[in-house]
Amino acid sequence: MARKVKIPATKYPVERFTLDNGLRVVLSPDRSAPVVGVAVVYDVGIRSEPEGRTGFAHLFEHLMFQGSENLEKLAHFRHVQGAGGTFNGSTHLDYTDYFEVLPAGALERALFLEADRMRGPRLTEENLRNQVDVVKEEIRVNVLNRPYGGFPWLKLPAVMFETFPNAHDGYGSFTDLESATVDDAAEFFTKYYASGNATLAVAGDFDVAHATQLIEKHFGDVPKRPKPKLPAFDEPGLTSERRESYVDRLAPLPAVAAGWRVPDPIGAFADYLPYVVLAEVLTDGDASRLVERLVQRDRIVTSIGGYIGFMGDEFQVRNPTALLLQAHLPPGGDAGKVLRVVDEELDRLATGGLAPGELARTQARMATHLLRDTDAVLGRALPMAVLELQRGRPELLNELPKLVGEVTEAQIVAAAAALRPESRATVEVVPGANQ
Repeated sequence: MARKVKIPATKYPVERFTLDNGLRVVLSPDRSAPVVGVAVVYDVGIRSEPEGRTGFAHLFEHLMFQGSENLEKLAHFRHVQGAGGTFNGSTHLDYTDYFEVLPAGALERALFLEADRMRGPRLTEENLRNQVDVVKEEIRVNVLNRPYGGFPWLKLPAVMFETFPNAHDGYGSFTDLESATVDDAAEFFTKYYASGNATLAVAGDFDVAHATQLIEKHFGDVPKRPKPKLPAFDEPGLTSERRESYVDRLAPLPAVAAGWRVPDPIGAFADYLPYVVLAEVLTDGDASRLVERLVQRDRIVTSIGGYIGFMGDEFQVRNPTALLLQAHLPPGGDAGKVLRVVDEELDRLATGGLAPGELARTQARMATHLLRDTDAVLGRALPMAVLELQRGRPELLNELPKLVGEVTEAQIVAAAAALRPESRATVEVVPGANQ
């Protein structure tokens, strides 16, 4: 009988309320260290940007740091760093986040800063042109002038999906970025950056009653605007394998990535969770199935990794998404052979089941990572904000380690059996550095 791993749920407190303007608030107090994490998450991401405006969600994230209603350009940076804090923001497929970590005494400062730009960023022609140039340079550094740039997160969706929201380049084309206007930015802000389309989460050292007063003081008078209707991004899955390749002029060695659609991460969470665990069973650590076979025994890849979601955010993504495998090959490596061996290992798992202790080991490692990630205040504030935004259940963060530990061998076997070649999308990197 397979050993069952028992993992306790964490008990971080969660308090929720909604302001009259629709802003949802999540509070998770923890007085153990004099630090607070503040996160504001808007329900808009790469999938929501309009055709002809690829890269706009990310560009707008940059604009949100260029001054706001009462603050000049760079004031946000100065106020956070002056208080001994750190800050940032990031754009994802389904949301955009902004966050600060500060000494507990500076909580009101962070709330003021986030409320001020929620009222309105400084959308000027100068700021827009400047940030278009910044984003273009980011694309040059991270994609165009880097080996394996954009692999596979920018390359595989176009093979796997048909619709613009799912298939397009989220970093954006230079043509689309350069043609963006201040009016485009203002329209994007008005539509998506409404208080009712956002969540605010605060975690760390604070008094709930006092924090509630501060939130009402700073966010309560943010004008209420209608929440945009969330589009349905779903599309039919593949019925036959799709394979494409491209030459990377900077890549010295071949690489390959494969993706399979998985169940709805929110609407079918119980069906989805086994795929999250399966990705780790296949690739997490030297004892995992694909590392042991492809790297150590057959030596047909130099590295292989598996994960859910094109940006690796398995519990913070909507449907559709995928289980991905990505491998780098030695000189002269054969991507077709790699895929055939992956299929063999999936079939072996689907027909022969798991080895004794294999699942328990994987679940323990996953739970350890989940528990460690929530140690930091930002590791609670950010995911709780997204879980509230997408599911209305920020407390799910407490339950995830236990839920991972409850996935059964039968569920893993069924998930492996569903990863068939005919439902797979593959993209291969052909090295061009030595040509």
